[in-house]
Amino acid sequence: MENIIGFAIGYLCGSIPFGLILALATGKGDIRKTGSGNIGATNVLRTGSKGLAVATLLLDLAKGLVPVLLVTQWYGVASVMPNAAWGPVPWAALGAVLGHCFPVWLGFKGGKGVATNAGVAFGLAWPIGLAYAVVWIAVLAIGRISSVAGMSAVVAAAIAAVVLGFEPFVPVLAVIALLIIWLHRANIARLLKGEEPKVGSKK
Repeated sequence: MENIIGFAIGYLCGSIPFGLILALATGKGDIRKTGSGNIGATNVLRTGSKGLAVATLLLDLAKGLVPVLLVTQWYGVASVMPNAAWGPVPWAALGAVLGHCFPVWLGFKGGKGVATNAGVAFGLAWPIGLAYAVVWIAVLAIGRISSVAGMSAVVAAAIAAVVLGFEPFVPVLAVIALLIIWLHRANIARLLKGEEPKVGSKK
């Protein structure tokens, strides 16, 4: 029951489509009909509003961070350390990312989970979140390709959990990494063709 509650809290928080809500509220229209059609910050940026994209990024990050912290507070870190790798906290983490990627309110068509997983990483352990952020920002600054930065960051989080001694979080971070990479399969195809757009360009 604790695992179900953790997952439900994560999913409900993660499923709030902040990008769509902010775009509609500010008169930018339905971002699902713009660019890639996703509800995340990268596609919001294609509306021409950097402020709106930053707000979406922070809110998407928060909806991964908040449920993990709440469930950790209620059940304690001991619920996942050292042998219960699939306790309520990891389930909350997975739920948050799945909620963003497959929100029930939008017919299970959402974003790709990169920003939400950043919040999850910080919620699980700040060193993991720091590794996530450093890799994400560095790869984005160098290549200016959002998909490459995002996929690099999710893999880095799983590796950081191993290297930094947070082994109980490795399974959930690995599952999330595989999910996010799978959701980027169209981006990978464009990368192989040299057609993946860079940040700031219009699709």
